[in-house]
Amino acid sequence: MTTVADPSPMARLLAVMARLRHRTEGCPWDVEQNFATIAPYTIEEAYEVADAIEKNDMGALREELGDLLFQVVFHARMAEEAGHFDFEAVAADLADKMVRRHPHVFGTREIRDSGAQTEAWETLKAHERKAKDAEAGVLDGVPVAFPALMRAQKLQKRASRVGFDWGDAKLALEKVAEEVEEVGAELGSPRRDAIEEEIGDLLFAVVNVGRLAGVDAETALRRANAKFERRFGRIEALLAERGKTPAQSDLAEMDALWDQAKAEERA
Repeated sequence: MTTVADPSPMARLLAVMARLRHRTEGCPWDVEQNFATIAPYTIEEAYEVADAIEKNDMGALREELGDLLFQVVFHARMAEEAGHFDFEAVAADLADKMVRRHPHVFGTREIRDSGAQTEAWETLKAHERKAKDAEAGVLDGVPVAFPALMRAQKLQKRASRVGFDWGDAKLALEKVAEEVEEVGAELGSPRRDAIEEEIGDLLFAVVNVGRLAGVDAETALRRANAKFERRFGRIEALLAERGKTPAQSDLAEMDALWDQAKAEERA
């Protein structure tokens, strides 16, 4: 039996996880967890990996990848305890899937470029979904737990494969202009649900423009968030030089400082 002192890092990690989940000798918190309680941590760790990549922090990336791997090991251990599958089965299934979805690497099929590979990958995935459920719809299987922007993009890509698409970012942009007008028509209305619906339509349309322009909406908004934080932080620093805080300033002053921060970044 593998012990926590086993020289194989992967085997040692699996042994550590088994010990943490031991009913009498493990960690009470780890023992109490289930798939549902651990799922939010799994999502959180995936975002922390993305954050480390965004910051180009290789030390943090190494650590966050480990934390994400631990989430996989945790779920696999709970599944093993319930008699469903174990980590070895997860790894074996993954290897089989990668071989199956890369016939140009592990078989004789030729793929001319990355674009053709992406198209072939999506086609194979669609065939696999159909094999699992012959009556599955085009949009079936897009996880509802995805962040809304990511899910919107996935839904649009699925619909695009059967021809339900603008096909051009500029045409999709015209839809954005239409949705902006509809939002404007509802502003000031007491019908909050109507405003929410129109804003949702606007966001969905913007995602469509990004997708057709080759831009990932989730990544784009994450970078916009980071830019806002950075520039607002500069506003705070400039106000501090004047002996003030944002609460002691006003919109006109802060807007001018925003322009200064923006200019500094572009200099």
